[in-house]
Amino acid sequence: MPPTEPKDDHSATAPEPDVLSIDTRALRGLAHPLRLRLLSALREYGPATASGLAARLGESSGATSYHLRQLASFGFVEDDPTRGKGRERWWRAAHAGASFGPEFLYDADPEVRDAMGVVLHEVATVHAQELSTWLTTMHEWSREWYEGSDLSDFKVRLTPELSRELADKVHELINSYRGRVPEGTEGSAVVRTHLHVFPRPTD
Repeated sequence: MPPTEPKDDHSATAPEPDVLSIDTRALRGLAHPLRLRLLSALREYGPATASGLAARLGESSGATSYHLRQLASFGFVEDDPTRGKGRERWWRAAHAGASFGPEFLYDADPEVRDAMGVVLHEVATVHAQELSTWLTTMHEWSREWYEGSDLSDFKVRLTPELSRELADKVHELINSYRGRVPEGTEGSAVVRTHLHVFPRPTD
């Protein structure tokens, strides 16, 4: 389950995304709203300085600098060796995405369970914000992009195994589109796809 979706490199032969498998130590290090936002921004927009990220996120450069160093200590971000020739330090995401399993929800340590909850709720918050932004700005896009978008929900009775199979197939389908459109292609844009699959009570 990725806390943020992998960043598409838009190359003609894009490889599978480089995804970090998170352990309990890294999960604790990631479980902070600003750290999650910083990591998401670096993955989506590319390398940046602490001051640049502060301006983008509406935070102080002191706060972004501190939390970037914390993210680096857990292996989520790193120095960008192609930049940083001036006074400011440039950062980049160390991986295209991150994954973790359900075991953290059932960990004996309540701190681990709480950290998992922070990460998941922040992901849901970001998804809601991105969808809200699209809905309020979609009039600025062409009719073709509006018709190419989708806002749907479905209800189908499944077993846990079939629900996992459904999610895996959707992931496979989305990944099959990676690299089909090179960066800079006229009329193209980065498309965000959110996948939420969860059970609901029937009574």
